[in-house]
Amino acid sequence: MGKRVIVIGAGFSGLAAATALADRGYSVTILEKNDTPGGRARQFEAKGFVFDMGPSWYWMPDVFERYFARFGKKPSDYYELKRLDPSYTVIFNTEDVIDLPANQTELEQLFESIEPGSAPRLRAFLQQASYKYDVGMNNFVWKPSRSLTEFLSLKLLADVSRLDVLQSFHQHIRKYFKQEKILKLMEFPILFLGAIPQNTPALYSLMNYAEIALGTWYPMGGMHEIVKAMVSLAEEKGVQINLGEEVEQLIIKGGKVREVQTKLGTYQVDMLVAGADYHHVEDALVEPQFRNYTEAYWNSRTMAPSSILFYLGVDRRVDKLQHHNLFFDEDFSLHAHEIYTQPQWPSKPLFYASAPSKTDPSVAPEGCENLFLLIPVAPGLSDDTETIREQYYNLIMDRLEQYVGHAIRPHVVYKRSYAHRDFIEDYHAFKGNAYGLANTLRQTALLKPTLKNKKVSNLYYTGQLTVPGPGVPPALISGLVVADELHREQQV
Repeated sequence: MGKRVIVIGAGFSGLAAATALADRGYSVTILEKNDTPGGRARQFEAKGFVFDMGPSWYWMPDVFERYFARFGKKPSDYYELKRLDPSYTVIFNTEDVIDLPANQTELEQLFESIEPGSAPRLRAFLQQASYKYDVGMNNFVWKPSRSLTEFLSLKLLADVSRLDVLQSFHQHIRKYFKQEKILKLMEFPILFLGAIPQNTPALYSLMNYAEIALGTWYPMGGMHEIVKAMVSLAEEKGVQINLGEEVEQLIIKGGKVREVQTKLGTYQVDMLVAGADYHHVEDALVEPQFRNYTEAYWNSRTMAPSSILFYLGVDRRVDKLQHHNLFFDEDFSLHAHEIYTQPQWPSKPLFYASAPSKTDPSVAPEGCENLFLLIPVAPGLSDDTETIREQYYNLIMDRLEQYVGHAIRPHVVYKRSYAHRDFIEDYHAFKGNAYGLANTLRQTALLKPTLKNKKVSNLYYTGQLTVPGPGVPPALISGLVVADELHREQQV
C-alpha cells in the first residue's frame, strides 16, 4: 500500500488531486463535508427538475480533454458535449438584443454592423489572444508559483512581455474597439475572473479566445456530469470517497500533520491536500502557529463576488430565452462599483438567466422550463435575509417578464434561493464568496496564497483560493498541479 493521503473536499480540485495521486500509487481518501460530491458543482432534483447548483458554462474544452487524457480517457467516454449556437444572448433592452453566433465569420459580420471596420481588428485581437491562450494555458497556469525562478527562463521572460501581464484589460480592449456595445461584449468574460476590467491583467484576453474560438459547450444532463465522470475515474483509480464526513481538526506534531479527525473517526495521514476553503482550513483546522496567513492578510484580499441564485421550475415554456442570457439592461459601472468599490446590495443589478431546458429536455418535465438566475453581489454582506432575497427575486423577475412578454411567476411550481449564508454553511466560503479570489493585477501567480504550508511539511492547498485561480478549468488544473508538486517533493 502506498503512502496515505487525505484530501479534504470532493470539488473539482480535490477530485483531480486525488485521482492524480492514486494513479501514482498513493492510498487516497477524500473526506467530503456534504452528502454529494462536486462542491459548488453539486446537483439536486425537485418536482421533476434537475438543477446544477453552481457552474453553468463549459469553456476551454481542451482543459477537460487534457485532464481525462492524462488517465487514458476522454470526455466522450463519460458525457455528450453539445456546442451552443448562439453561444449566449445579451439583452441591452427589450428592443436591443444580440445573439453571439458560434461561427467566427458571422461574429465578424455582427461586429461590422455595430462598428464599421471592426472585423479586421477582431481578427488581430484574437490572433494575439490565441498566443496568450497557448502560452497561458499550456505553460503559465501549470506553474506552482512558489518561486520566481519558475518564471526566469529566457523564453518565459520573452513571453511575459507579450502577455500584457502589467496592462489592464480595460486599456487593452480599447486599443481595438471604440463602440460601447462591443466593449461590453468583450469585457463580459472578464466578469468570470472576479474583478472589473480596470483591475484585470490584459493577459486574460485569453478568455475571449476561449469563448470565441473554442466555443461555449454544454454536457448533456448538466454540468454535474463532469463531476460524475471525475468520481467514476477517481474510484476506478482506487480513491475512497467518504461523503457527509466533515474534517474537524488536524493533529500537527513535529512539523507534520499526523492525524485528521472527523465526527466519525480519526485517520492516520502521511500527506494532506486541503481542497476545502483555504481560509477555513487555516482558521478552523490549523492552530495559529502553523498558519500561512493572518486574518489581516485575508481581509486585505480582493475576493470575487458572491451571488444570489434562484432555481426555478416553471410549468410552461418561457419565450425568447436562449440557453445563456445576460441582462445588461442596467449600468454595469454602477453595479461593479457596488460590488468592488463600496460593497453594498446593488441598486440596479445586471443578472444572468440560464435555461438549460432549451438545450436538454432531461432537466425539466415535458412542456416545462428549468431556470437558473444569478445576480453577482459583493462578498461579506451580512444581512442576507429572506426579505432581501425576495426583493431581488421580484426586481429581476419584473425585468425578465417584461423581456419575454408574458408572466412567469404564476407558473413557478418550484423555487429555491441561495446566497451568502448558504455558501458559508455548505462550503465555509470566506465572506460567502461564490468564485474564490479575484484575478487582479496584485493577485496573480506568485502573489496568490501559496499551495504549500510554510510550517507544516506535508500540508498542501488546492482550489479557487490558490493557484491558478477561480473557475472550473483552473480548479482542475489546481488539483493536478498540487498533486505533481506533492509527488515531486515527497520523492526527495
